[in-house]
Amino acid sequence: MILLEINNRIVEETLTLKFKNALAGHKPESIDITIADFDGVLFHISNVGGDKTKVRTSISLKFYRELQEHGADELLKKEYGSLLTQVEDGYNVSVLIDLENVPQNWEEVVKKIGLLKRNCFASVFEKYFDFQERGEEGHKRAVINYRNDETMYVEAKADRVTVVFSTIFKDEDDIVIGKVFMQEFKEGRRASHTAPQVLFSHREPPLELQNTDARVGENIGYITFVLFPRHTNRTTRDNTINLIHIFRDYLHYHIKCSKAYIHSRMRAKTSDFLKVLNRARPEPKNMEKKTITGRSFIRKE
Repeated sequence: MILLEINNRIVEETLTLKFKNALAGHKPESIDITIADFDGVLFHISNVGGDKTKVRTSISLKFYRELQEHGADELLKKEYGSLLTQVEDGYNVSVLIDLENVPQNWEEVVKKIGLLKRNCFASVFEKYFDFQERGEEGHKRAVINYRNDETMYVEAKADRVTVVFSTIFKDEDDIVIGKVFMQEFKEGRRASHTAPQVLFSHREPPLELQNTDARVGENIGYITFVLFPRHTNRTTRDNTINLIHIFRDYLHYHIKCSKAYIHSRMRAKTSDFLKVLNRARPEPKNMEKKTITGRSFIRKE
């Protein structure tokens, strides 16, 4: 299966080009582009005050206020430091690079900015992983409405962290394919005992969300990840966050790919069947034929 990139490639390539042009001594050019990412996230790369040497990258997340409740601002200050600048109107976070003062580690800077969405998401996971590491229980469950009508729940126990994604399947066949994927995740845990436990429930929320406002319905699915200390400790948590924060997009991407593959196979098989039918079509009577020498004749029944 294909793993989606956690960074935004367009942001990275755009900023890399800006830095390389500056290092080569080229005259800076103005920029104003908007980039769409998963979960309704938008990036905006532009100049500040018409100064072509000042390139600002801003990100907009509809659910950023919910992330702020779990320390998103503090984590971004620690991660980006002096790169942070006054937030652009209509956006939640802005970082600024100066093409007149290119840092020696500019490649690392580009990579960090490309991970802006991931690092915003990371705050809630870092917080609850720390709760689990300290053996603390009883903290209020995090509720992040990361998409319209879709929610992520995070809860810490002394020995585990539970992450639940609610998702909407727009088509009935999406539910069938989604169940197949969930079964594969269960089988994967049998092959690797270090993999987290994955549970899937359809129509009804899992037991962890009983007596809450979690949605129910024929097109609603809930995917639960049970993360143990081996997934949340200091050495592995970054990789866990990289994989889990984009899981919903990963699931629906592969559902769409599976449907496209099935449709292509159906079209290919239909084409083969039509060829067989054309070859099996009976020839009309009194049809003119030719001999091997090219002479024509009509066969009469």
